[in-house]
Parts: sequence; C-alpha cells; structure tokens
Amino acid sequence: MQYDVIIGLEVHAELRTKTKCFCSCKNEYGSSPNSNCCPVCVGLPGALPVLNKHAVEQTIRAGLALGFEINNTAIFERKNYFYPDLSKAYQISQLEKPICINGSLRVGEKDIPINRIHLEEDAGKLVHFGSDSLIDYNRGGVPLIELVTDALKEPHMETADEAIEFLTKLRQIYIYAGVADCEMEKGQMRADVNISLRPKGSKEFGTKVEMKNIMGFKSIHRAINYEIERQKEILEDGGVIEQETRKWDNDKGESFTLRTKENSEDYRYFPDPDLLAVNISDEEIQKIKDTMPMLPNDMKKKYLEEYGLNEYDTDVILAEKEVSDLYSECLKDYFQPKSVANWFTTEILARIKGGNKLDISKENLVWIIKSVDEKKIQRNSAKDLLTFVWGTNLNAEVEAKKQGIMADLSSDIVFEVLDKILKEKADVVAQFKAEQDPKILNFLVGQVMRETRGKANAGEVMEKIKEKIM
Repeated sequence: MQYDVIIGLEVHAELRTKTKCFCSCKNEYGSSPNSNCCPVCVGLPGALPVLNKHAVEQTIRAGLALGFEINNTAIFERKNYFYPDLSKAYQISQLEKPICINGSLRVGEKDIPINRIHLEEDAGKLVHFGSDSLIDYNRGGVPLIELVTDALKEPHMETADEAIEFLTKLRQIYIYAGVADCEMEKGQMRADVNISLRPKGSKEFGTKVEMKNIMGFKSIHRAINYEIERQKEILEDGGVIEQETRKWDNDKGESFTLRTKENSEDYRYFPDPDLLAVNISDEEIQKIKDTMPMLPNDMKKKYLEEYGLNEYDTDVILAEKEVSDLYSECLKDYFQPKSVANWFTTEILARIKGGNKLDISKENLVWIIKSVDEKKIQRNSAKDLLTFVWGTNLNAEVEAKKQGIMADLSSDIVFEVLDKILKEKADVVAQFKAEQDPKILNFLVGQVMRETRGKANAGEVMEKIKEKIM
C-alpha cells in the first residue's frame, strides 16, 4: 500500500539577548555550571518573574521576518510537568494567545503553513557521568522561541529533504534578522519532529509520533526517514501506530520509546498569575518593522538582478551571514560583484568547509582579488598568498613583495625570455603549428612563467605567443 507522509516541526531557538527571559541573569553560553543563576531562574519560592522587553521585541522580529500576524495582546501561561532540569515543575510558556500567529515559509513550490511562534523560558541542562546525573541551571530561563508548523493545513511537508530545507531556511532567516545565533552544536536550535502516515488519498489523519530535541540536520534527516519506514512496516504488518514520544539515538541510527505522548490537557496550562498580559501596540510593531535588516530573499533578488550573479553563486554566498557580510564589505571597496563572488565560491568556500573559521580581513581579500584582476599577481600565487595570510594579522601587499610574487618585470625583459623559450622549444612550436592544440600554448606560457619566477603577466605572454607563432 502507498502512504501519504505528513511531517510537522516544532523548532526551538534561543534568542540573542544579553539577559534571561524573566530575570537579569546573563544569557551566556559556556559559563561555569550554575554561575548564571538567581532565585527566579532556579524557581525558589517567592521569587517573581519580570519580563525581558527585548525578548518580546526579538520574538516580534522573528514573526515579521516570516510574515506572521502579531497579536496585540499576548498571555503567558504555566505549562506544568515534572523533570529534574525544570526546578519549579512548570515552564512559563504561551498557548492560547502567543505573540505571533499564522505565518508561512516557502519550501520548493510549497508555502508551508506555520501555526505560531511563542516565547517561553528554556529549561536547565542535565549532565550525565556514567550512572550519575548533575544539573546545570545556567540555561534555565534563557528566552526561547518555539515555532510550530500547522500540519492540519495544506500543503504538508512530506519528505526528509523538505523538512531540512525548511529548517535551513528558518535558521538562515533567524540569523539574518538578528534574532538568534542558531548554533546547533551549542543547543541553540533544536527540533521536535512529528510524523504520521495515512493511506494514499485519505483525508483522515494517521496517529502522530513525536521525536524530541534532535540536534543537527543530518541527524534530523536520518531520524525522519527511519520513522517513516518504521511506521510503514507496522502498518504493512497489520499493526497500529501508537501515539508516543520517541528518542532518537544517532549512534545506533534508531529510535526508542521515551513516553506516551501527552496532550495539551496533560500539561494543565493556565495563565501565569505572576505575569500581566503583554499589550503590543501597532506603533511598536511598526517601529520594529522599520529596523528590520535585509533578509535572504531580498538579498538574493539583489544579487541576481543588480549584481548579475548566477543562482549557485548567490546561494553559496548567502548560506552563511558572516560570508555575505564580508562579501558586501568587499564590494564597498572594490565593486566587481562577479569577480569577487568567484573568489568566495571557490577559495573562500574551500577554506570554511567543515566549520573552519572565516578569518581573512576585508583589506587583504580586496587587495588580493584586485591584484589578480589587474594582473599584478598570478592567480596561483594569489591563492598561496591567501593561505599564507589567512588567520594572521599580516599585510597581503607587504608579504607579496617579500615573497617576490608581484608581476613587476618590464615587458621588454619578458619578451626577451619569451623569444628565448620559443627558440629552445622550436620543436614544440612546430608541433603547435601542425596540431593547433591549445594545451601546447599553455605549455609555452608555463615555460615563460617558470623562467620569470611568476613575475610575468600570463595573459600578456599568451597574447604575444599567439602573435608570434599563429
């Protein structure tokens, strides 16, 4: 039997703020365990929360970036459940009146509907040592936005590839909007995946299974495909899918039952009596809208239409904000969009693949690219120079002169060398005249470049050779 697959996502992202959501403790990754804590974020009796205004503004900013409606009144509620990393046994969250409602995100040819984005506090972190577990509450109370797709509306995400495209675009938008850093290895972006299957063409939804807090796009992709196949096998064998929460084990490449899935009623949501409703005026929303930076879709249009870049180059440069920022800075000093883009999609990309740090100054990069364009340095020498100054405070121009790679020989000297090579390689010249093989021309150019130790202008040498032997 064939099945329709319906994939829903609940995506958590820690907001970029200086302090936590309901207290003045630092929102800072990597601090000593339990050093950024106070009575509020560890839930001591009598401690009262105070809402972080910037966290609300960041949530609105996220919503505007995704085309959401912003509620003029938002309410915080208590989501009640017990877990060791949630010291007060409830999480301050939102259900009935979240800050952002009714958005969407384009995936392929589909506009995937999104139900809401709500603001809540993050929980602490369990740290396991063999059979022992300790709790670090530094993360407890960090402002967290949760985005929930609307699987009840068409169209649905149906494949792991679509889900990853959704998450990739969402991460990119959050980063460009200045909302969140979304460093997944630090737990700053996490996803719960809901999957259900139903017979092809059926309108009735199948039983939903949730997989919690999967970090890393590769892991999410594997987990989705695993769960689809697991449910298919159960249905094909005449079994019934149970509503449950499963935990993904990336090392084993499989999931296992964590607990029976709760419904919202099980969390006993009710308005938090310690927090007033949040009133958000249209004027405040407009003020935030006016400060929104240019987002990836608008930047892509600019790159394609104004800069004349192709789709591939545009996507490579925009994939990471720090790369596109550096590209934009380079264009301020040397406005040659295609030439600069060529270096970004080859040399820069090669060096940052695998998570390596982007560590080259705008000044050095512009000087290198411009010098190659002006034929002051051969490209191969420039590539070596880029590697040499990468991650240092060295000056590219100074180092190029020290290394003697500047193409500073006079044309007269270069042409003397060229005539010498043509005489020495008379047999090669004769072979070219007989075969007209471009590789032979390149060989002769290479001989001149070797003789001049790379200081000749390769383009000029090529033209002169053609003039003499063609």
